[in-house]
Amino acid sequence: MTAIEQTEARPRGTRLPRRARRNQLLGAAQEVFVAQGYHAAAMDDIAERAGVSKPVLYQHFPGKLDLYLALLDQHCENLLQAVRTALASTTENKLRVAATMDAYFAYVEEEGGAFRLVFESDLTNEPAVRERVERVSLECADAISEVVAEDTGLSKDEAMLLAVGLGGVSQVVARYWLSSESAVPRDTAVQLLTSLAWRGIAGFPKVAPEQH
Repeated sequence: MTAIEQTEARPRGTRLPRRARRNQLLGAAQEVFVAQGYHAAAMDDIAERAGVSKPVLYQHFPGKLDLYLALLDQHCENLLQAVRTALASTTENKLRVAATMDAYFAYVEEEGGAFRLVFESDLTNEPAVRERVERVSLECADAISEVVAEDTGLSKDEAMLLAVGLGGVSQVVARYWLSSESAVPRDTAVQLLTSLAWRGIAGFPKVAPEQH
């Protein structure tokens, strides 16, 4: 059962273990922040959605920003792990590109719209939020760049430029695909984007292991 499902299933006043209660509150907060944005969301709304009193909410999170950052940390880590898993899923580079592209599409398609907290936050003027958003983008690019550098012999900086481009294109196109309610199925969209990216990245000759 997801945190959001727990939020819906638990009546007000039900006592939960601390970790379960925290997850329930995060699920309620995600719903409110995604629907209303940070600035319009109120702790009252989150407590009401979770079916708890405000004092219970404040026992776990001292303020609204703390709650938002906890959610952001969780979903940034989810994205990074998805990208790393995709990269490690195969040793065939074209399939790696496809798996990585699909990781971004799957991420934006997840129920609950958590990607909006990462890619479409209305709080990027807050240094703590901006730092997390920039860091996860760079960490994803760094993971991609390691594979690019290993197989092409490009310098770390050159590989990083390509990786930032691949990651950026993936998340922008995935978000457009979702928001436009495109008639193109997800698998087809991933295939199209993979073809575009592969035509570019495949232009860099693969370096034999003994040449490293």
